[in-house]
Amino acid sequence: MKRREIICLLAMGLFSYTSSAHAEEPSVARGKQLFYDSGLGTSKNSTNCGSCHPNGEGMEKAGTKSGLAEMINRCIKGPLQGEPLSEESVTMESLIAYIKSLEKK
Repeated sequence: MKRREIICLLAMGLFSYTSSAHAEEPSVARGKQLFYDSGLGTSKNSTNCGSCHPNGEGMEKAGTKSGLAEMINRCIKGPLQGEPLSEESVTMESLIAYIKSLEKK
């Protein structure tokens, strides 16, 4: 689609543009999906967070600890053999939200 066509469609209200960077918000549901994603951090193996923590086992108090993002990145770099995530990314914020949701009440 050409730029002129997009502008006309926008003006007529027939086309909407949403930046993908703003379309996705952090969520517990997204964090849970990522927790079991073997591609997290461009992992070089089939390991995911759930491989070591099935159903979030052992993570019940992790959400209360400071430095949770650093701990997540240590696991991504170590067992997952992946690349660390930006602490401000939707991916990291979603993982943190999911891990915090595992806290036993």
